[in-house]
Amino acid sequence: MPSHPQTLAELQKSGWQSRSVKAELRANLIARIRAKQPLFEGIHGYQDTVVPALERAILAGHSINLLGLRGQAKTRMARSLVQLLDEWMPIVAGSELNDDPFAPVSRFAKDLIAAKGDKTPIAWVHRNDRYTEKLATPDVTVADLIGDSDPIKAANLKLDYSDERVIHFGLVPRSNRGIFVINELPDLQPRIQVALFNILQEGDVQVRGFKMRLPLDIQFVFTANPEDYTNRGAIITPLKDRIQSQILTHYPERIELGMAITAQEARLTPDQRATVRMPELLRELVESIAMEARQSEFVDRKSGVSARLAIGALESVMGAAERRALYANEKETTARIADLLAVTPAITGKIELVYEGEQEGPEKVAEHLIGLAIRNTFLRHFPNPSPKRRGTTPDPFADVVAWFNDHQIELRSDGKNADHAKALSKVSGLSDLLKLNDDPIAPEDRNTWAEFILHGLAEHSRIGRSGPGGNVRFGDMLSDLLPDVDDLDEEGEDRGPF
Repeated sequence: MPSHPQTLAELQKSGWQSRSVKAELRANLIARIRAKQPLFEGIHGYQDTVVPALERAILAGHSINLLGLRGQAKTRMARSLVQLLDEWMPIVAGSELNDDPFAPVSRFAKDLIAAKGDKTPIAWVHRNDRYTEKLATPDVTVADLIGDSDPIKAANLKLDYSDERVIHFGLVPRSNRGIFVINELPDLQPRIQVALFNILQEGDVQVRGFKMRLPLDIQFVFTANPEDYTNRGAIITPLKDRIQSQILTHYPERIELGMAITAQEARLTPDQRATVRMPELLRELVESIAMEARQSEFVDRKSGVSARLAIGALESVMGAAERRALYANEKETTARIADLLAVTPAITGKIELVYEGEQEGPEKVAEHLIGLAIRNTFLRHFPNPSPKRRGTTPDPFADVVAWFNDHQIELRSDGKNADHAKALSKVSGLSDLLKLNDDPIAPEDRNTWAEFILHGLAEHSRIGRSGPGGNVRFGDMLSDLLPDVDDLDEEGEDRGPF
């Protein structure tokens, strides 16, 4: 900590002046805007929507409610507001309420200043310690947030219960001159929400059983999911009326933004990065799964599909590719389309189905979403393979489709790099199709793109695809409809398609 005044007299001589936390946030935001610095680091897709609304709310000195579905960076933005506070703030040393030395509010600070005057000791608090966050749960009490009398304190100090010094202050008073965040506000019981009325409207707090008034200085930020208004709980109308700015958050509107968020947030080890090459195609497919889920008729849109789905899916793809390299005793590998099968566990726990079916329902929906992601991503890079959509235009996929009329290949999920490349090289005309993609393809990614073309043609019903687990066999459409004997279990039942 840099050298700061250590007594009240030194603080007065330094020229430091008191200002409210909202004035502090406002002044530092203005300085950032003039210096052309961003409000947030690592927040993507909100530059034209959420960020301007937040800036207006801070400039206006408003309390804020961030309203949006899960996984929309609400808590992250609330935590980032700490960077708009001054780096260091002086308080009366030993104060529970971060008392301003020039305008104390607690009995302790007032008595200390009265006793020591200019020699009153001053402590300095870093801005990171001026942030308090509370997850709203049904068991939160008024004592947790506001405070209550403490019989143990009364006994230790030998004080009467009527003495305000026996108060044990809650989280809100202890957040004085800082930022206080309540996550999932609708989950608070209505009677607890009522306790926040005075703080938001008058800026003060009243502790049960004591005739006292503490003019607190707090920047309140709330987060809420709109689903909570109708399902688990609700923000009561008088409280909503007192929250001055409600700002709507949203999911990334473009796939590129989603990919940037996922790449930034994915937790990948240095060993994984050194072992597994992740083509941009796989990153695009992973993000497409999340975007397809947000539009799917099988997924409850009110619940939302968190960005954590794509983050977990990307980590799962990396894990699947790394596992293959370990078992194959290969130092390096490139992620494949077959590795997308590993994302199913990352999907099933992060989507709420419209209809709760049998236990295997989420897995089937996950496979459906993976298929949609492959199908629609294929159309972003290659011509539509559907004969009905081409009209009289020559079919660039005709040679590959014709080859599969007489041949089959199998791509094993655990196959070595050389075996994977050898199987793909057998398909006549497949490498020529890579030229149809306008984006440049690195030599190391060519086999992944070739595999992607086969999956894309299968999704558009041009070739057949079948196989248990992650081992996929490609052939003609008839082989897909009539599985090979090897694909039947002991009772003669088909083990199912991809």
